[in-house]
Amino acid sequence: MGAASDQSARRRHDWTGWLFVLLAMLAIGGVLQASRDSAPRSLRPQPVAPPADVVPEAPPMVLAPLTAADARAQNAEIDIITRGFAAPPPFVYAGNGDARARARDCLAAAMLYEAGDNARGQQAVGQVVLNRARHPAFPKSICGVVFQGSERATGCQFTFTCDGALARRYSDAAWQRARSNADLMLSGGTYPAVGLATHYHTDWVRPYWSDSLEKIAIVDTHLFFRWPGYWGTPGAFRGAVSGGDGPVAKLAAISPLHALALGLPADMAAVDANAAVGAARVVPGLGAAAGRDTIYIQLDRRAAPESFVATALRLCGDQPYCKFMGWTNPVLKPDSDAMTDTQRAAMSFSYLRDDKAGFEKALWNCSEYKRDDARQCMKR
Repeated sequence: MGAASDQSARRRHDWTGWLFVLLAMLAIGGVLQASRDSAPRSLRPQPVAPPADVVPEAPPMVLAPLTAADARAQNAEIDIITRGFAAPPPFVYAGNGDARARARDCLAAAMLYEAGDNARGQQAVGQVVLNRARHPAFPKSICGVVFQGSERATGCQFTFTCDGALARRYSDAAWQRARSNADLMLSGGTYPAVGLATHYHTDWVRPYWSDSLEKIAIVDTHLFFRWPGYWGTPGAFRGAVSGGDGPVAKLAAISPLHALALGLPADMAAVDANAAVGAARVVPGLGAAAGRDTIYIQLDRRAAPESFVATALRLCGDQPYCKFMGWTNPVLKPDSDAMTDTQRAAMSFSYLRDDKAGFEKALWNCSEYKRDDARQCMKR
């Protein structure tokens, strides 16, 4: 009986010891799990709020050198911030007539070229444009917001305005759907899902600025961000927006209202921007005139005269200053500004853009091409 009792006591002691070890292991595991749960999901630095009394500068769209797969993985590690999320208030465009129509086409172009022919994506992009227009860090007009920085090869805020995407044409039906969506947003329509986002990018790229902003929404493959602190709150979105949007040269080929306001043919959208032309000679500006390109080109006499405008826009590209001169007579086409009076009189078409002076004009030789508007004729 005594030996049995001692053996039973030893079994109880062993069982108690193992139970203690098990409980200790569970406790330690719980602490480690709690530690993992409370630790940040990545080593990504937390966004720092800009000073409330200094308007922040809009960061350029500079991408980290990552593969699409790596960018998606890193973007997925960024938590969505739901704290302080606020829906955008309705926006109603203050202007009317042609100014409103030009603003609509600027907004529609951003919606279509940034999100494709997708209503939900277009509305999300459109909401960001409207949010920016009311924020002091951005231009105070719809077209100004959309084409901010587009005069530079890099530094544009919406990449379609400086990467050549506008040379691609969507169907007329897709363009009209985008314009209808833009009309709704300029008449009080909102897309609450993106809140007060002022930035976005697709999930297969990673801009450097994504570390300094707060991710607040995801719509399809687009991620939406706001500034941390005051500049991402409703109080920052109180700026007055201009109701007098002017013309934008880069939209002239798809928007008749922008073309007409620039003195260009309203039917530019229907012409071929790649009309047959001879070899172009580009004479770059030197010294003080650096960046002031002059293009001399032989034009196809059989091409529609309106196509010359589209050709000039294509060859001038994003240059802030560009002089384009074309001749249908190859014998009289000069190779430099040192042209004779005969060569000058034989010029068939000219186009001059000077963004710094706010000037843009296309002119035809009306003895060769009849124009309904005499203001489109070269002076002799």
